[in-house]
Amino acid sequence: MDLHRFLDQAGGVLALVSLTATVVWGLVAADRLALGPRGRLLAQAVHRALAVGALGFLLVHVGVKVAEAHASTTAALIPFASGIGGRAGLIGLGSLAGYLLVLAAATGVLRSVFAGRGRAAARRWRVLHASAYGAWCTALLHGLNAGREAAEWVTGCYVGCLVGVAFALAVRRFGVPQLLRLVVRRRPVGAHAAGRMPQSRPFTVSQGLRPRTPAPQTPEGLNASRGRAELT
Repeated sequence: MDLHRFLDQAGGVLALVSLTATVVWGLVAADRLALGPRGRLLAQAVHRALAVGALGFLLVHVGVKVAEAHASTTAALIPFASGIGGRAGLIGLGSLAGYLLVLAAATGVLRSVFAGRGRAAARRWRVLHASAYGAWCTALLHGLNAGREAAEWVTGCYVGCLVGVAFALAVRRFGVPQLLRLVVRRRPVGAHAAGRMPQSRPFTVSQGLRPRTPAPQTPEGLNASRGRAELT
């Protein structure tokens, strides 16, 4: 298989895998509990490098599909220019995913512009940068339905993308310790671990009907009882 044919068949898959890895590492880099400052800096560097790779594979994918006449230049550049139904709509989803990815990458580059300008600016940055999630979802729908019948390794890549993002979101939502407590049940210890339960004494009717012995009262308690009796 030559390089051109390989990129024609796998360029979109590589773009989706790179985008998935970018999203996962972005979630990892945002975790302040599991990572220290150095770990977060390293995760952010990996996140940015993968974003560059995703943009590169996106350009290759679009270029190859236009060159092979699988999609027109207008349909590739303008979302839903050829229609919103059928294959044209799926190509429009892919075009939209590309623009959302570019927006997420641009906001990542311009993060320093939003930094230090208050909570409102930080909130706007998060909303714009969250377009990466929209890019991932639309790219996944585009890849599953727009192309030819997927091979087994391609289907495995899609499943891996779904599992990876779902796991990263779960870690981001619950945290590593709480997630482990939800997934892994603690094994019982002591007598329970050995399969032995402590034997309890049999309960009899005489024990249940046995009157209780009143607790001894102090002089203060006796005086209080006498006072209540006088009031009644």
